[in-house]
Amino acid sequence: MGEADVRPRVETMRFGSLRITFDERVLRPRPWTEAQSEWAAELLRHAPAGDVLELCTGAGHIGLLAIVDSDRRLIAVDANPVAVEHARANAADAGLADRVEVRLGRLEEVVASRERFAVVVADPPWVTSAGVADLPEDPESAIDGGHDGLDVARLCVEVVEAHLAVGGAALLQLGTVEQAETIGGWAQDRGVLRPSEMRTFDRGVLVRLDRAATRGEEQAGTP
Repeated sequence: MGEADVRPRVETMRFGSLRITFDERVLRPRPWTEAQSEWAAELLRHAPAGDVLELCTGAGHIGLLAIVDSDRRLIAVDANPVAVEHARANAADAGLADRVEVRLGRLEEVVASRERFAVVVADPPWVTSAGVADLPEDPESAIDGGHDGLDVARLCVEVVEAHLAVGGAALLQLGTVEQAETIGGWAQDRGVLRPSEMRTFDRGVLVRLDRAATRGEEQAGTP
């Protein structure tokens, strides 16, 4: 078998106004997730000053479409080097390379402690480990969310808590209303974020988490 026979097949698809390339080593973009980009773009019109953070960026399509009609910068994060490569290429293809930084590494390690973001979008794996075998066309690392499907989602919430600006909002993509309610309640119980809205679609759910200033931040005037 020659090298050409084993090279991953690159595909291209339209995602909103963008042309997105990817291969089977990353999660295929789902057309319905344009709704997450559109909601994020909505939020950016009234969000505080600052950049956008995308967690679990994959091919970069959701974050890129979210900022394409604004002047915001995007910091996109993924632990998969192939995803990072595609996200950078897609940013360049969209003419956004000067406003996009794609970082390779674990979510909790590649954002500096003092960085704050106006809006955060996240598409964490949400399939339960037991259900991964039912989706053989998807890369396991891109869909395996642990026992209840929420391991990475909880990590995303922790990152959001640490890096979302006061007055900002985060949008998490999950698989079911039950998952969204669970992660929203878990976030609220931690005392930093508040779930404020949920939008359901045929293939998934989006939940919005808002961040208000804590009493200590109000007294200190912390941004």
